[in-house]
This record gives sequence, C-alpha cells and structure tokens, in this order.
Amino acid sequence: MGRILCVVNQKGGVGKTTTAVNLSAALAMSGQRTLLVDMDPQCNATTSLGIAPTDGHPLVQSNPLDEFIVDTRVENLTIVPGSRTFHDVDKLATAGDAETKIVRNHLDSVIEQYDFVMIDCPPSIGTLTQTALTASTEVLMPIQCEYFAMEGLTQLIQTIKKVIVATDGRLTFGGILLTMYDPTLELTGEVDEEVRDFFGDIVFDSVVPRDVSLCEAPSHGKTVFQYAPRSRGAFAYTQLCMEVLQRD
Repeated sequence: MGRILCVVNQKGGVGKTTTAVNLSAALAMSGQRTLLVDMDPQCNATTSLGIAPTDGHPLVQSNPLDEFIVDTRVENLTIVPGSRTFHDVDKLATAGDAETKIVRNHLDSVIEQYDFVMIDCPPSIGTLTQTALTASTEVLMPIQCEYFAMEGLTQLIQTIKKVIVATDGRLTFGGILLTMYDPTLELTGEVDEEVRDFFGDIVFDSVVPRDVSLCEAPSHGKTVFQYAPRSRGAFAYTQLCMEVLQRD
C-alpha cells in the first residue's frame, strides 16, 4: 500500500503548498508514482502546476476518482485538481462521518496505483483538514522559522492525536519541516533549536531556505525543478525527498 502524506498547518504562508507541490515533484522525479490531491479551496497546488481548477471537486463526486486524475508535465506525477465551487467546498468543509468515509474510500480506491499520495490542505484545522487527516497515513507539518512558529501548534497536535485514535493508528507523525530558513538570522537558530528540542527526531534534518525561485515558480505554472533546477530551493526539496524515502 502507498503512503498518503497530509501536509498541514493552521497558519498560512508557511510553505505548505510549496512543500506539497515540490516534494511531490521530487518524489515523482525519483521514480515514485505520485498523486497530488488539492483539498485547499484556494487551489494553489493546482494552478502551481499550470492546471485549471475543476468545476466540481472530484472527492465529493459519485464517479470513480480515476476519471478526474490529470497528468502533469512532470513524469510520474498526476493530480486531483482542486475546486473553488462553493457547494463542493462547503460539502467537504462540513463533512460528517458519511462524507469523510467517501473521501477515504476515493483515496483508497487508487492508492494501489501509487507509491505516494500527497494531500495539500487549507491553512486551518477545521473539518476539511480533519477529513484529509482521516484519509491519510502520515502527517507532515511545515513550520516557518519566525517568532510565532510554535504558536497554535499545540491545538494542531491535539487534533492530529484525536485522528490517530479515531483511525486506530492508521495516521502517524511523518515529520516536521523547517521552512524559510535563513542561517544568517539569530532568530532562525533559536527557532531551529526550540523545535528540535521540543519535537526531537520527527523534525527533518533537511530545511527549506528562503529562495525567490520557490516564490516565482508557481506564477509560471512550474515546480522549482522545472523553473530553477540549480536553485537552493530545488536542492532542499531533493534532500527532503531522500529523507522521506529513507523513513519508509
């Protein structure tokens, strides 16, 4: 069975979608059959790959999920595009047990075709994110190297723990990733030390630096590997990919 990674953080602007897109691309480039699922109503993961959002979100449709999967320009990488349609977003966001089961069944129906499924969640810990967590096997949390990095994480971790219990241990902590890392700043070192002291071995050794290439690539509908393959951002996500594979 493939690994389903849910990329979550209740704060926006921490590199969540950037991580979901570029880690998916790195895994695909390493030969892993990878599916990216866009569950964020902003649909940034979808447009980052030069793909248009759908009129209706595939995860709430009755048709098989296979019918909605779209190829990308990255070999081995496909995507379930997101939708901005209010009705579908609302249906996912207010999902009860029945809707949550539908989402999980949709993902389980295609998981054997993939080595990795990556879910990009909205910047919240609401029902939409909890639905994604319920359908996942691992959770990956990007944390920005800033003063309030740890703020709100306790609530997020409690939500994750509840899902772990509710899914009989199907969900596990996949790792914490430090993003927007600037080694020249004293604050970065302080956040790094605090996060690693608190969370220990689940923090990835790899860190994602501040790199303009990571910001520019989505506007061209490209991953950082297509846009700036020699950049620090591309190197960082290559290193992260290797760590994720080693943690299998």
